[in-house]
Amino acid sequence: MNHVTFATLGPETKGTNPGDTDPVARARALGPDIAAAADEIERSQAIPEPLLSHIHASRLPRMFLPRSVGGDQVEPWIYLRAIEAVSRHDGSVGWNLFVANSAALIAPFIPLDSARAIFDDPRAWIAWGPPNQHKAHAVPGGYRVSGEWHFASGCRQATWMGAHCQVVEHDGSLRLNRFGRPTVRTLLFRKEHAEPVHNWNTIGMRGTASEGYRVTDLFVPEGFSGTREDPDLRRDTGPLYAFTMQGLYAVGVAGVGFGIARAMLDDFIALAQDKAPRGLQRLA
Repeated sequence: MNHVTFATLGPETKGTNPGDTDPVARARALGPDIAAAADEIERSQAIPEPLLSHIHASRLPRMFLPRSVGGDQVEPWIYLRAIEAVSRHDGSVGWNLFVANSAALIAPFIPLDSARAIFDDPRAWIAWGPPNQHKAHAVPGGYRVSGEWHFASGCRQATWMGAHCQVVEHDGSLRLNRFGRPTVRTLLFRKEHAEPVHNWNTIGMRGTASEGYRVTDLFVPEGFSGTREDPDLRRDTGPLYAFTMQGLYAVGVAGVGFGIARAMLDDFIALAQDKAPRGLQRLA
């Protein structure tokens, strides 16, 4: 899929930071490198070097990250087109990028110092799986947690991991949010504190490496936790962070689907134009 032709975008597609280059153009510029690495990505279940370094240099993992911690804070429709542009060349890379950006949305909900401790690293990348039955126990200064989670897309290149848990208070009761429901808190910890569970055995999208991971009696400081359930808890209050998390997640999923579908149509058109039916010769 290295024969894609792109239309030129106008200046209205620029990011929200003055002086930033167009994220969609950056995504398209990576296309040849992504296409060249696609077979290796599928085989190794990882984004290889130097492609991974090029992706970080493009700042595409920082599209949804707040400016307050060095992100680009782009508008959702620009983000969708950037994810689509990447996914036209490899769906796994597009998926990993959208999940990384979705995870970066935790940044407005944790203390600024904690967010900077994570994202000051130019190669910062958070991976996590969806919540399940495992719970975190409140202890002085933070939480202790044991459990196993799955579908942590992008975990091979992650620097930090996360776990979404209900919280058990000191008296054994569940912590409730202001709506009266059990709160789900996201605990963040360095990747080396998690034990990988290699269980992503698929026949497609292998490069997402959406594997499992587990932790045992891990202490997570209060400052490296947050909940995205209540918009009033946001530290960054820009319009981007007024969207629901699931709504922005859906934008990324759509971008991946659009990119894969467009690549299929491009290949189909090329086949229809170039293929000579059996027993016939091309007339032109």
